[in-house]
Amino acid sequence: MFWHRVSDFILKNRILLLIVIFVGTVFMAYQVTRIQLSYEVARILPSNDPDFELYESFKKRFGEDGSVMVVGIETPDLYKLPVFNGWYQLNQDLKKSPGVQTVLSAASLVRIVRNDSIKQFQVFPITPRPLISQAEADSIRSLVASLPFYQGFVADSAGKAHLMAITFNQKTLNTKDRLGFVLEIEKKVRAFGAKHNIPVHLSGMPYIRTKFTGKVSNEMVLFMGLAFAVTAVILLFFFRSIVAVLAAISIVGVGVVWSLGFLVLFGYKITLLTGLLPPLIIVIGIPNTIFLINKYFEEYSQHGDKVRALNIATEAIGEMTFFANVTTAIGFFVFYFASSPMLAQFGLVAALGVVVTYVICLILIPIVFGYLPEPSSRQRGHMESRWVVSFLTWVNKTVHHRRRVVYAVIGILVVVSLIGALQIKAVGYVVDDLPKNDPIYTDLKFFEKNFRGVLPFEVSVDTRQPGRVLTPPTLTKMRLLQREFEKYPEFTRPLSVVEAAKFLYQSYRGGDPKYYVLPGALEMGKLAAYAPQMQGQGNVFKGFLDSTRRYTRVSFQMADVGTVRIRELLTKLQPKVDSIFNIDAETGKRVSNGDMYDVRITGSSTIFTKGNEYLVDNLKESVYLAVILITALLALLLRDVRTVIICSLPRIVPLIITAGIMGFFGIRLKPSTILIFSVAFGIASDGTIYFVARYREELRRGLSISKAISNTIHQAGISMIYTAFILFAGFAIFAFSTFQGTVALGVLVSITLLMGMAANLILLPAFLLSLDKRKSRKALINNESPV
Repeated sequence: MFWHRVSDFILKNRILLLIVIFVGTVFMAYQVTRIQLSYEVARILPSNDPDFELYESFKKRFGEDGSVMVVGIETPDLYKLPVFNGWYQLNQDLKKSPGVQTVLSAASLVRIVRNDSIKQFQVFPITPRPLISQAEADSIRSLVASLPFYQGFVADSAGKAHLMAITFNQKTLNTKDRLGFVLEIEKKVRAFGAKHNIPVHLSGMPYIRTKFTGKVSNEMVLFMGLAFAVTAVILLFFFRSIVAVLAAISIVGVGVVWSLGFLVLFGYKITLLTGLLPPLIIVIGIPNTIFLINKYFEEYSQHGDKVRALNIATEAIGEMTFFANVTTAIGFFVFYFASSPMLAQFGLVAALGVVVTYVICLILIPIVFGYLPEPSSRQRGHMESRWVVSFLTWVNKTVHHRRRVVYAVIGILVVVSLIGALQIKAVGYVVDDLPKNDPIYTDLKFFEKNFRGVLPFEVSVDTRQPGRVLTPPTLTKMRLLQREFEKYPEFTRPLSVVEAAKFLYQSYRGGDPKYYVLPGALEMGKLAAYAPQMQGQGNVFKGFLDSTRRYTRVSFQMADVGTVRIRELLTKLQPKVDSIFNIDAETGKRVSNGDMYDVRITGSSTIFTKGNEYLVDNLKESVYLAVILITALLALLLRDVRTVIICSLPRIVPLIITAGIMGFFGIRLKPSTILIFSVAFGIASDGTIYFVARYREELRRGLSISKAISNTIHQAGISMIYTAFILFAGFAIFAFSTFQGTVALGVLVSITLLMGMAANLILLPAFLLSLDKRKSRKALINNESPV
């Protein structure tokens, strides 16, 4: 028999296997020292997605749209001399910070002056030096107020909230150096706030991403420590042996090292998802040790022969846990087919980690315990724990005599849960995973309240002809586009070549704010004489105009309104944008192909929405794929359609109940929560396979169906209960996360697995007994698989 030969091989080649695993672990440990954190926006959309391709070409042409970090303060005293000079000095200090490209605030604005003697515009800083009198501060305040170009950007309409925008160098934006840059900037900003007793707020995509990355790094270490601690305490309670607990924890720890090593070997980095791998491997790997050790203790209690007990345990549990780990690995590996780089990386490494940890446990548990002393009667005392025995006795009576009550209760729970599941809403937010009292969240809300938000929303304009951007017809269409966006309160004022042209025209007409308008064709020609940059000879429009003057952009900022609202905006605005540029206003017909524009909405907010929708759809498909593959595996093992269907129900019912909980408690469907279903389904299937395998083993001994069910409940139930507690406690540690999605993942998976344990111990044997009334034990044995 295959598994008998595997067991013999392990016990007869202990030294060789120890050397191989030791060398492999040292190699993987070296790889772990090279692990890196991801500082980039998670890749969700596939590279051939049209929206992703547009966004990537947009970034290559104009730079990263999410490269601005913002600092906000709310005070009526900004233009008081000491405060303004402090704001000015902060501006100057931040300009000198590594990685910073520009800093824009009320203390670093420029004004444009028309110089007729040289027929050019001249640019002067409004604040060239620290101020020396309050009169200067008042003068600057009046000057800034007369420049509509800056309104809504450096101050709110009431003039109480003020903003400083820090643009990062593109080369350093997605490197590990950014972490130090951002922290240094934060330190200087908070020092300014403390000195002048003004609360400061920080936000923007670089800041949010940096803080997220730091939290991911800290939580990975925290959860790995908690996972080891929690499982160690539970194992110590069960086995009452520090040596046995340390052995089990250390063996699973080897699996964690290998899993992180795979991450590096594949060239992947630590993200919000891959950061969950170490605690997941610990929580999922520990049950392997429990099953093996329990079976070893059980066999040793029967005949007192340690070598024989280890051999039998390795053979019996090796077979059962192989298929159990395969189902768990399938639950993760289905993410590999989601076409999302982020999910694919997580699914591949998690599946490999589960399988490799299983192999390591299967090899090292019998070897290590072979060198340890024989288990004492005290260490084996958990096998006869009174509360466990009492609970399993109650389960056995319920299954045999109160099946109708079981079916009625389950039926009611399923119906109620389906009602709750219908109330689930699918919506995501950029800072969705943060609690409402987190500084990142509260600071973002400050900017949404005072400046309408800081999340990028871009319109990419391809005029299809070189030099066409700065023509009057194009500028007029862009102005109409901006007016259309003004109807929606989610957006800030735009930045575009239209606004720049209006700023130049105001300066051309002597600075009077009433001339902050887009000039006509004749006036535009006069303006061009003073601004050769408008003819492509300078870089005034850098970042908004390519060198050929074929491409341009209209940039907005917006609030974190959620993917549902952004999708509504995209659905409404994209057709209107297209009609503005490509429908003749007089005839109402589409312009000829040569006169058309290619104008499309893009930006990180749009990509986030598309990515979130794509991820949710792919995760749904992953759940279906996991159900199909794991059911197919059961069919291969059982070779009986009715039994397969019966064994599938206890695994699906907990998922339905979990969906109901999500609906009733308003837990939204998003990438972090939909992961629950594939992960929980794969792990819950372990208990099903373990129970059925043990049940069939009892039938082989010639026992009656009723007796086989009873023996399976009492013998398999012990390990299933202990494993459920380990998994419950292991996933429950995620409740300590600062990410709400991770909290939901931990709590809901914990609940699902407990329900899965109850379903496998109560519902599954009840179904088997009902089925076996119509099917003889002989038929079952004849149809069983050779495994």
